[in-house]
Amino acid sequence: MSKSLKRVKTALSEAGLDIEIVETGDSTRTAQQAADVVGCEVDQIAKSIIFQGHTGGKAILFLTAGGNTVSLPKAADVAGQGLDKADAALIRAQTGFAIGGVSPVGHLSPIQSFIDPHLTTFETVWAAAGTPRHIFRITPDQLIALTGGTVVDFTN
Repeated sequence: MSKSLKRVKTALSEAGLDIEIVETGDSTRTAQQAADVVGCEVDQIAKSIIFQGHTGGKAILFLTAGGNTVSLPKAADVAGQGLDKADAALIRAQTGFAIGGVSPVGHLSPIQSFIDPHLTTFETVWAAAGTPRHIFRITPDQLIALTGGTVVDFTN
Protein backbone atom coordinates (compact mmCIF):
# COMPACT_ATOMS: atom_id res chain seq x y z
CA MET A 1 0.00 0.00 0.00
CA SER A 2 1.38 3.42 -0.96
CA LYS A 3 2.18 6.02 1.69
CA SER A 4 -0.40 8.35 0.13
CA LEU A 5 -3.19 5.78 0.29
CA LYS A 6 -2.21 4.88 3.86
CA ARG A 7 -2.45 8.57 4.93
CA VAL A 8 -5.97 8.83 3.48
CA LYS A 9 -7.09 5.60 5.20
CA THR A 10 -5.65 6.87 8.48
CA ALA A 11 -7.34 10.27 8.17
CA LEU A 12 -10.72 8.66 7.51
CA SER A 13 -10.29 6.18 10.36
CA GLU A 14 -9.10 8.82 12.85
CA ALA A 15 -12.20 10.86 12.01
CA GLY A 16 -14.31 7.88 13.06
CA LEU A 17 -15.53 7.21 9.53
CA ASP A 18 -15.94 3.66 8.28
CA ILE A 19 -15.45 4.45 4.61
CA GLU A 20 -14.37 1.91 2.03
CA ILE A 21 -11.64 2.94 -0.37
CA VAL A 22 -12.23 1.45 -3.79
CA GLU A 23 -9.39 0.38 -6.07
CA THR A 24 -10.68 1.02 -9.56
CA GLY A 25 -8.19 -0.99 -11.58
CA ASP A 26 -8.35 1.84 -14.09
CA SER A 27 -6.97 5.34 -13.95
CA THR A 28 -9.36 7.86 -12.50
CA ARG A 29 -7.21 10.90 -13.23
CA THR A 30 -10.18 12.77 -14.71
CA ALA A 31 -13.60 13.33 -13.21
CA GLN A 32 -15.27 11.65 -16.18
CA GLN A 33 -13.06 8.56 -15.85
CA ALA A 34 -13.90 8.30 -12.15
CA ALA A 35 -17.64 8.77 -12.78
CA ASP A 36 -17.60 6.09 -15.49
CA VAL A 37 -15.85 3.61 -13.19
CA VAL A 38 -18.25 4.00 -10.23
CA GLY A 39 -21.39 4.70 -12.28
CA CYS A 40 -22.28 8.14 -10.96
CA GLU A 41 -22.84 11.59 -12.43
CA VAL A 42 -19.65 13.48 -13.27
CA ASP A 43 -20.71 16.25 -10.86
CA GLN A 44 -20.61 13.71 -7.98
CA ILE A 45 -16.85 13.58 -8.38
CA ALA A 46 -15.13 16.01 -6.00
CA LYS A 47 -12.16 17.27 -7.99
CA SER A 48 -9.21 18.53 -5.94
CA ILE A 49 -7.84 21.65 -7.60
CA ILE A 50 -4.76 23.17 -5.96
CA PHE A 51 -3.69 26.80 -6.30
CA GLN A 52 -0.71 28.55 -4.77
CA GLY A 53 -1.49 31.65 -2.76
CA HIS A 54 0.52 34.79 -3.40
CA THR A 55 0.70 35.45 0.35
CA GLY A 56 3.14 32.92 1.77
CA GLY A 57 3.11 30.58 -1.24
CA LYS A 58 0.96 27.96 0.46
CA ALA A 59 -1.23 25.47 -1.38
CA ILE A 60 -4.98 26.13 -1.22
CA LEU A 61 -7.50 23.39 -2.04
CA PHE A 62 -10.66 23.97 -4.06
CA LEU A 63 -12.97 20.93 -4.14
CA THR A 64 -15.28 21.30 -7.09
CA ALA A 65 -17.98 19.23 -8.74
CA GLY A 66 -16.56 17.20 -11.63
CA GLY A 67 -18.29 19.14 -14.39
CA ASN A 68 -17.45 22.57 -12.99
CA THR A 69 -14.36 24.70 -13.51
CA VAL A 70 -12.76 27.04 -11.04
CA SER A 71 -13.02 30.75 -11.80
CA LEU A 72 -9.62 32.19 -10.88
CA PRO A 73 -11.03 35.65 -10.02
CA LYS A 74 -13.76 34.14 -7.79
CA ALA A 75 -11.29 31.73 -6.17
CA ALA A 76 -8.85 34.56 -5.45
CA ASP A 77 -11.68 36.60 -3.97
CA VAL A 78 -12.77 33.84 -1.57
CA ALA A 79 -9.15 33.05 -0.65
CA GLY A 80 -8.49 36.73 0.03
CA GLN A 81 -5.32 36.75 -2.05
CA GLY A 82 -3.98 36.35 -5.56
CA LEU A 83 -3.62 32.79 -6.79
CA ASP A 84 -1.52 30.93 -9.31
CA LYS A 85 -2.01 27.36 -10.51
CA ALA A 86 0.24 25.21 -8.32
CA ASP A 87 2.90 23.14 -10.02
CA ALA A 88 3.44 19.43 -9.42
CA ALA A 89 6.42 19.99 -7.10
CA LEU A 90 4.48 22.33 -4.78
CA ILE A 91 1.48 20.00 -4.75
CA ARG A 92 3.65 17.01 -3.88
CA ALA A 93 5.65 18.91 -1.24
CA GLN A 94 2.67 20.43 0.59
CA THR A 95 0.01 17.75 0.18
CA GLY A 96 2.07 14.59 -0.30
CA PHE A 97 0.00 13.64 -3.33
CA ALA A 98 0.71 13.53 -7.05
CA ILE A 99 -1.55 15.28 -9.54
CA GLY A 100 -4.41 12.94 -10.45
CA GLY A 101 -4.62 11.47 -6.96
CA VAL A 102 -4.90 14.51 -4.67
CA SER A 103 -7.24 13.60 -1.85
CA PRO A 104 -9.24 16.13 0.14
CA VAL A 105 -7.83 14.51 3.32
CA GLY A 106 -4.53 13.11 4.56
CA HIS A 107 -2.31 16.02 3.53
CA LEU A 108 1.23 16.32 4.86
CA SER A 109 0.39 19.71 6.35
CA PRO A 110 -2.85 21.58 7.08
CA ILE A 111 -4.43 23.13 4.00
CA GLN A 112 -7.07 25.81 3.59
CA SER A 113 -10.05 24.32 1.73
CA PHE A 114 -13.04 25.65 -0.15
CA ILE A 115 -15.94 23.49 -1.33
CA ASP A 116 -18.19 23.98 -4.36
CA PRO A 117 -21.82 24.30 -3.15
CA HIS A 118 -22.93 22.06 -6.04
CA LEU A 119 -21.33 19.08 -4.25
CA THR A 120 -23.80 19.55 -1.39
CA THR A 121 -26.75 18.80 -3.69
CA PHE A 122 -25.87 15.09 -3.80
CA GLU A 123 -26.47 12.36 -1.23
CA THR A 124 -22.89 11.15 -1.71
CA VAL A 125 -19.85 12.25 -3.67
CA TRP A 126 -16.61 10.51 -4.64
CA ALA A 127 -13.08 11.79 -4.05
CA ALA A 128 -9.54 10.68 -4.80
CA ALA A 129 -7.92 8.54 -2.12
CA GLY A 130 -4.30 9.48 -2.70
CA THR A 131 -3.59 7.65 -5.96
CA PRO A 132 -5.00 7.85 -9.49
CA ARG A 133 -6.55 4.38 -8.98
CA HIS A 134 -8.24 4.77 -5.59
CA ILE A 135 -11.40 6.69 -4.69
CA PHE A 136 -13.87 6.79 -1.83
CA ARG A 137 -17.53 7.72 -1.38
CA ILE A 138 -18.49 10.23 1.32
CA THR A 139 -21.46 12.43 2.17
CA PRO A 140 -21.04 16.15 1.55
CA ASP A 141 -21.57 16.85 5.27
CA GLN A 142 -18.79 14.41 6.17
CA LEU A 143 -16.52 15.97 3.54
CA ILE A 144 -17.14 19.47 4.90
CA ALA A 145 -16.52 18.37 8.48
CA LEU A 146 -13.42 16.37 7.61
CA THR A 147 -11.75 19.09 5.55
CA GLY A 148 -12.93 22.06 7.58
CA GLY A 149 -13.74 23.51 4.18
CA THR A 150 -15.79 26.62 3.55
CA VAL A 151 -18.73 26.09 1.19
CA VAL A 152 -18.67 29.04 -1.19
CA ASP A 153 -19.13 29.68 -4.92
CA PHE A 154 -15.87 29.89 -6.85
CA THR A 155 -16.86 28.29 -10.17
CA ASN A 156 -17.64 29.65 -13.63
